[in-house]
Formats: sequence, C-alpha cells, structure tokens
Amino acid sequence: MQPTPYADVNAILSDLLARVQAILGDNFVGMYLYGSLATNTFDPDSSDIDFLVATRNEVEEAVFRQSQAMHTQLGQADSKWAIQLEGAYISLPELRRYSERKHPHIDRGESDLLMKPFHTDWVVQRYVLREYGIRMVGPPIRDLIDPISGDDLRQAMVDMMAVWWELMLDDPAPLDSDGYRAYAIMTMCRVLYTIETGDILPKGAAVEWAIKRLDDEHARLAKLAGANRNGTPQITISDVQKMIRLAVDACQRWRTS
Repeated sequence: MQPTPYADVNAILSDLLARVQAILGDNFVGMYLYGSLATNTFDPDSSDIDFLVATRNEVEEAVFRQSQAMHTQLGQADSKWAIQLEGAYISLPELRRYSERKHPHIDRGESDLLMKPFHTDWVVQRYVLREYGIRMVGPPIRDLIDPISGDDLRQAMVDMMAVWWELMLDDPAPLDSDGYRAYAIMTMCRVLYTIETGDILPKGAAVEWAIKRLDDEHARLAKLAGANRNGTPQITISDVQKMIRLAVDACQRWRTS
C-alpha cells in the first residue's frame, strides 16, 4: 500500500525509508508521517513532507554522521521533494513523552541533518502524530506516544505565543512577506480554537471555525487568509497584529481562569 495519494511523494519517501533502514539496522523501529499529509490537508504547491523515524536507542555519533551524509546526498536527488523533507529521529523513551532533548533533525528547504531540540509546537505535532499519523513501517504510533491532554495543548499554544508570535507586536520584521502574514493569521485561528476547545484542527479547518466564531473584522481577516494561503498584500502587518493580540488575550484568559 502506498502511504500517500501522490506518486512523487511516495517515491522520495520510499527512497528515504530504504536509506534509513540500511543505516540504522537493528536500531530502526518505524517511520511515520504527520503534518498535512496525515490530516488530509496536503497541498502539492505549498506543503512539505513531515516524517518521524523512531529508534530503539539514541542515534550514536558514527551513525549520525552516516545519516548526515545520506541526507546531503538525498537532497540532491532529481525530485522537488528532495529538499521538502522535514523530520526527526527520536528514540522510543524520548518519543513517549514531551522532551526538550536534542535529536537529529532536518528542516524543510535544507539537506543538513543537525542535532536540535524540538520547538514549542512539538506538543501539538506529537498530538497530530499520535492521533492521525500515517504508519509507513513499524508498530502503531498510538502505542508509542502517551495521550496528550487538552490542557497540554493549550499550554503549548501559550508557550508558542510567548516565545515567537507575541514578540511581533513590538518587532514585526518577520511579517514582511505576504505569505507569512497569511500563515500567521491562519495560525492564530488555530491557537484560538485550541484555547477554547483543548483540541487541534488543521489550519484550514481552524480558519473555517474562526470565520463563524469571531467578530466581523477578525472573521474578515481569517477569510482573507484562508482564500490566499500563499499571501496577499490585502493583509497588512497591522491586520496580523490584531489577530496576534486576540490570541494573546485568549491565552491570558485561560492562564488566569
């Protein structure tokens, strides 16, 4: 069975899986997909491929170096997806619960495998992985990750707002691009949904929820972002800051409730 409906995506994943298994040997447990592929919101024009490799034990230095060389080589493959892979290698004990330990990680748009900690949104991504993840090889992913509570998800959103988005109220430089402004508004819709419900929706579904739930001005911005995912100059920095303030206020209300 093919893991996704996209032949070219399946091809790069099959290549990656074979290389990973060859390098890890008996330390390999499984490989899984999450993100937009798992939530059926994948857009071939804008999405990346989120993957996770589960290992029995931490990856040793020599194996890490082999994996680095493999990803560098794979990044030169004749496929647009070769540098659209984003994922990590994580041991079973570290996968079980949220961890800030550094793990081998590769970011979209790069071919360098680096030792990095997960960002604050890893709680959210682990939830998506556990509840919706696609198993390529290995045991069921739900057996490998402890349940994640609604308040865990809410706290993850609070932390994410504090370390990244809230800073843009004073320094909006990251919001210079049209595409990122649209992404920011959709993300704020997702934050608002999680704070209210303790659950997660894909950004597109969160936008639809926000359009029905928010006041006219904020709903207009949500609708504009949802209709222009790659960006539009109609969404200004001030517009995004309005949505950020709304999400910050929602986080503050939850923290003090």
